[in-house]
Amino acid sequence: MGVAEEKKPHEPKYKEAVMGFSQLALGFSVVIAIAIGVGVGLLLRKWFGYEWLLWLGVFWGVSAGGLNIYKAYKQQFREMEKLKDDPKYSYKNPKDSTPS
Repeated sequence: MGVAEEKKPHEPKYKEAVMGFSQLALGFSVVIAIAIGVGVGLLLRKWFGYEWLLWLGVFWGVSAGGLNIYKAYKQQFREMEKLKDDPKYSYKNPKDSTPS
């Protein structure tokens, strides 16, 4: 039996693929944000002739990429908070339980 065949029957069939696509999308969004920032910086430098405008665009792009990472973190944190109260994921130490 391979790893794919050992999945539990209650797990969604394409769960791993969806999680992989989500992480891939985050990576693309960071790279695209930086590329757009550099493009805007180059355009501003060409129009106005100031070298520091390129670096301003780079800063905007890196900031936008960081913001994308922060938003993804907050979304993942909210999803984990929902699971915190789920009894399926709670751990109870057998030594701590008192007999009824």
